[in-house]
Amino acid sequence: MKKVQNVMIKGTKDGLTLHLDDSCSYHELMKELDDKLSASLRSQDDRPLITVKVKVGNRYLSEDQKEEIRSLIRQKKNLVVETIESNVITVDEAEKIKGKSEIVTVSRIIRSGQVLEVDGDLLLIGDVNPGATVMAGGNIFIMGSLRGIAHAGFRGDETAVIVASHMNPSQLRISQYINRAPEHVKDDVGREMECAYIDDNNQIIVDRLQVLMRLRPNLTRFEGGR
Repeated sequence: MKKVQNVMIKGTKDGLTLHLDDSCSYHELMKELDDKLSASLRSQDDRPLITVKVKVGNRYLSEDQKEEIRSLIRQKKNLVVETIESNVITVDEAEKIKGKSEIVTVSRIIRSGQVLEVDGDLLLIGDVNPGATVMAGGNIFIMGSLRGIAHAGFRGDETAVIVASHMNPSQLRISQYINRAPEHVKDDVGREMECAYIDDNNQIIVDRLQVLMRLRPNLTRFEGGR
């Protein structure tokens, strides 16, 4: 019977990719990894530095096990681990991803001196008064008047947008970019909803809401129609 291979080594133009089976025991995996690396690299003592990507499939690895794999590979001359990729994530990691991707809905007025901050997208049903601040790791949608500060994509997301029924902010921020308040305050009466986004020149632009369909076609997380 042909022996099952728990470790497969593939050379690429960028280095080596190690595919490690996720069904065998961790002990078997480490032994075969050591044997195969030693055999395949025995006659290549003068080779340049080689980067290694490790793919472990559906196997969960603790931080100690990841470091053990890195250490084993480092022992082989001129090998350095670039990444260790697993399809399995922890509960904490899953919660963080969920927090960054969900829309948080808040229904209240944000008053002067108050700061409202969420990890994902923010849907605020209410006003942001002068002196108040709303912050989101993603997009900001305000069903009301924005007269304070809005900071979207505060973790570095330059694709984030700010939308408001009435856009009269004291300051707009998207990622690290800032747009100061206009010199003349707009009259809210009869104004259309507007949006703010970063253009190709890294400037925050305020425009009609309709432009978002063209600029951010993937903004919504579901599609209508049947």
